[in-house]
Formats: sequence, C-alpha cells, structure tokens
Amino acid sequence: MSRYAHPAGPRHADVLPEDNPPRPPHDLIELDPRVWPATARRVDGELVLGGVGASALAAEHGTALYVLDEDDFRARARDYRTAFSDADADVYYAGKALLTKAVARWVHEEGLKLDVCSGGELAVALAAGFPAAHIGMHGNNKSEAELARAIDVGVGRIIVDSFDEIERLERLAAERGRVPDVLVRVTTGVEAHTHEFVATAHDDQKFGFALSTGAAAEAVRRVLAAEHVNLVGLHSHIGSQIFDTAGFEVAARRVTAFLTTIHAETGVVLPELDLGGGLGIAYVPDDAPLAPKTIAESLLGIVRRECEAADLPMPRIAVEPGRALAGPAGVTLYRVGTVKDVEGIRTYVSVDGGMSDNIRTALYGSEYTCVLASRASDAPPMLSRLVGKHCESGDIIVHDLYLPADVRPGDLVAVAATGAYCHSMASNYNHLPRPALVAVRGGVSRTLVRRETEEDLLRLDVG
Repeated sequence: MSRYAHPAGPRHADVLPEDNPPRPPHDLIELDPRVWPATARRVDGELVLGGVGASALAAEHGTALYVLDEDDFRARARDYRTAFSDADADVYYAGKALLTKAVARWVHEEGLKLDVCSGGELAVALAAGFPAAHIGMHGNNKSEAELARAIDVGVGRIIVDSFDEIERLERLAAERGRVPDVLVRVTTGVEAHTHEFVATAHDDQKFGFALSTGAAAEAVRRVLAAEHVNLVGLHSHIGSQIFDTAGFEVAARRVTAFLTTIHAETGVVLPELDLGGGLGIAYVPDDAPLAPKTIAESLLGIVRRECEAADLPMPRIAVEPGRALAGPAGVTLYRVGTVKDVEGIRTYVSVDGGMSDNIRTALYGSEYTCVLASRASDAPPMLSRLVGKHCESGDIIVHDLYLPADVRPGDLVAVAATGAYCHSMASNYNHLPRPALVAVRGGVSRTLVRRETEEDLLRLDVG
C-alpha cells in the first residue's frame, strides 16, 4: 500500500483508490536520493546515470535496459564492510539479488565474501575468480552434483537445510576424503513484517530446522555425530525487505540462547553465527531503510549481551546483504510504445518490457518510483499506470503514478531501485529476449550481460 498524500487536481483522480494514492507530482522532476543511485542527476531535464544520459544509453544498448551504477554498488559494499569491521565480522553479498562475473569481482575487490544458492551461481562466482574459501552455499534442496562441486572446489561454508542433506553431505564428503565446514540453518519462529512470500523464519515453510519442534537440536546432534562434516556455527534468516531491527533482535536472542543450550548439552562452543540479510531499501520516498552502522550496532550489541549473560565467548558474526547493495544501484530504462487513455479511469502507458524483466510487482505487489527520463516537460501530472507488453492483464510495472500529461510514444521512462531481483528473476515469457545489463561509471557505459536475441531463444529449441 502506498503512503503518499493525494495531490490536488490529478487527471481521473475521482477513481483513484483512497488507500492507494500514487507518489506526488514533484517526483516528475525531483530525484529523491533515498531512491535513486548516488550519481543520478537531471541535465536539461534528461536523466543521467554514472555520467551517461538516458538517451545515449538507449541509443547504444537498446531498451528495455538494466543499468547498474558501479560506484553506487561499491560504496554500499564499503559501507557494510566498514560498519562491521570493528567486530571483525564477515559480510557476505547475497548473490541471488544480482550476480554476474563483474559483480562478483566488485564484491571481492571491496573485501566482502559471497553467498550463492545454486550450482549456477557457484559457477558464475568461480568463473569470475572468486575465492571458493570465501563463498557460502545456501539452498533447501542442493543436488548431489551441487554439493559434490562445492566440496571439490573448497567452498568455505555450506549451510545445511535438511536431514536428507546432512546424510547426503556426509556421504559425498567421505567419498572424497574431505571435511567441509557447515552451518545449521535455524528457523527461530520470528514473524518478520514483510510479504508472506519472503518471510523465512516462521515454522511453516521450506527453509531450515525449527527451534520450536526440536528439529534444530536434532540437526546439531546429527552433524556433530557425522565424521566428515565440521559444524562451525548456526545460521538464521528471518525474511526480506525489513525496515527495523526488532525482528532481528528477537531472532538473535533465540539463536544465541540455542548456542547456550548446545554448549550445555554437548560441551561444544560454536564459533560462528550468521544472522542473514533481508534489510529493506527505499523503492518509494517514504521507505526508510536503516544505515549499515545502525544495523551493525544493534545486531552485534544484542549477541554480545546474550553471550555475556550465558558466559559464552562472542561468536564471529556474519551478515548477508544483497538487495541493500544491488537494489538502489539499479535502474531500468524503457521506451514508451503506446499511450492509451481509458476515459474516466486512467491512462495506460505501455513500454517495451514488463513482467519478464520485473516480476516483482505481479509477484509481491511491489511499489516503484518512475520518471520521464529523456526530456523535460512542463505538462501537468497525469494519473498513469505503467504496464508491459505481455499478454497478461497483471503485466504491471507500477500500478499508480503520475507522469507528464504529454508523455508520448518514443519517450524514455526510468524505474528506480531495480538492481535486485529483476535481472536475476527475469524470464522469456512470450519469448521476449531478456534485456542487456550495463554498468555506468565516470561517463562510460559497458555491457556486463549482453541482450538476448531471437537466435539465442531458438538455439535451445531442438524440436
């Protein structure tokens, strides 16, 4: 649900749901720094990212187009590294948000480790030269081939997620004469204030071992009894797009109490505690994400206090920001193809992409900020719906927003904060080739992932 005041006199305002007003008209001009990449500017009305204008980007690379501000991404990575440096903690970038070879290299160059959750993500990381010892591997259903490769290349941490996986990992490690380090993923029962589909710490879901049922304790016993896996710690993740640390603090208390229980029962002091990721970003101006320093102080403080009370040494803490790095650094450029006024209701602005390059609106009801990107306009604001070109009525990118009333075919529009979970969740629905991903920095753009072609689509069709 949007949180914006309803401006006076918009076109078709009489039919706009009162509980879901779009962002105000000043967003037609202003670029809120909480939402847009750090280098985003208006120059003679045109959106400029990393020193490169929207029109030049579209002319060189085509549209729809994912644009990633390299300086913005790197700065956010450094902010997390600095925030947790005093505690000598580990910061893993959650690669599922956005992972390419270039992104993996940026992560390594900025001093972060890397989180992967499939054999494909591991392959990208290794192809980029990312040190396997600095990789953590997630997944609720890791295949034998994925686990075998993780063991063979020396992945630093494997986060075990089921009893089947414990048995599978023990057998594969024994066959190879290896002893991989593992974390047990614990579901703490904390209900994060987020969408049902991205809440991951309540008991009724597919991830991890529940504390409340005793499954987590049994998993720890089985791993400790195994000869070819080495338990080094616990992992807890409560969800995604979270704007306060209250849930993290409750989860940290519960998992730290579990460390105490493990010590009392087995005499083992586990040296590591991974508290996951999931901190939110600003998709629209009223979103209020926490600063990395605030997150670090809160999480480290609660674990330290709980360990002191239990007379346990402070474990080495790890966190896993993904969206918090990639999301704000990304912008998607589209070209307007059709402007259709549905009299008495709203105007539909159709672009050359849609749910195949951004499924989040259809999947989660996500909100976005969108602006006219290719020129200035003095036209009054027009209540609009930004939609894609797919054969689905739910193919919506932004449900309700204001664009200038003179928006027309050929214009470029830009949707902010699309760096996370857009490229990584893209599809070929309706056989649309997936967009290119380009990085901008210092007035130069370069292709990170090339645009797919029809030949790419047909190459896999062997019928």
